[in-house]
Amino acid sequence: MLNIDLHCHSNVSDGVLSPADVVARAAANGVHALALTDHDDVTGIAAARAAADAAGMTLIPGVEISVSWGGQTVHILGLRIDPAHPGLVAGLHGIRLGRIERAQRMAADLARSGIHGAYDGAFAYAANKEMVGRTHFARWLVAQGHAPDLRTTFKRYLTRGNPGYVEHEWTSLENAVGWIRASGGMAVIAHPGRYAFNARELHLLLDAFRALGGAGIEVISGSHHPSEYGKFADLARAFGLKASRGADFHAPDEGSDIGCLPALPHYCRPVWQDWPELAIHLSPSMA
Repeated sequence: MLNIDLHCHSNVSDGVLSPADVVARAAANGVHALALTDHDDVTGIAAARAAADAAGMTLIPGVEISVSWGGQTVHILGLRIDPAHPGLVAGLHGIRLGRIERAQRMAADLARSGIHGAYDGAFAYAANKEMVGRTHFARWLVAQGHAPDLRTTFKRYLTRGNPGYVEHEWTSLENAVGWIRASGGMAVIAHPGRYAFNARELHLLLDAFRALGGAGIEVISGSHHPSEYGKFADLARAFGLKASRGADFHAPDEGSDIGCLPALPHYCRPVWQDWPELAIHLSPSMA
């Protein structure tokens, strides 16, 4: 079986490893094909591709786009994108400008709760200064002793109803899917188990996504509990969507590691079905 991981982050967004180091870790874990999917930024892809070529691994150019839909933030993965496509580049730049303003409001809200210096603190954790986000704030809060780990931090801070959470309008689902498709890529809904939608709302999201040309949904995700895999595999089949697999890797000591998740259920149609760039990893008996 090919070990394919289509969701990971470098320090270009909210990961801690450089793009080259992410690829090196994936290679050490036996990954054959890896998608670098930094939040709203594609500038790490060139370095990741060079490292993957040197390691004999296939690098899938990707991105994770922040979307507002149904009163929540939804993440849409773009796989096999052209990172130089003008429409995609311009759209992502606009989202990053909004991220800076959001970070300033998050810090102000934390200050009103007695936690001061959060913006500068989070800023220091961000290698890419356009990409200060919740994970950078969370790492700073842990370092300052406000919580013992990231999981606890997100229960106490930065989420709806807690200090540090602010409403923010990202781009639309239509824009995100449109940019991905215009750049030659495939749009995939990231970690659907993370969204607080009821069954009806989730079905409406999947209907809207499919109508716009969305192609897939993450079934096996580092953000999903194993008990959820079957649920999302069944939804993929019911809505005619292909299935994806990705660790949502951010750091060696945070969550799932690259390439270490179970395989897709046998009845799923993988998003990577018929990708020609994977042929080099197939033996004649597998092709």
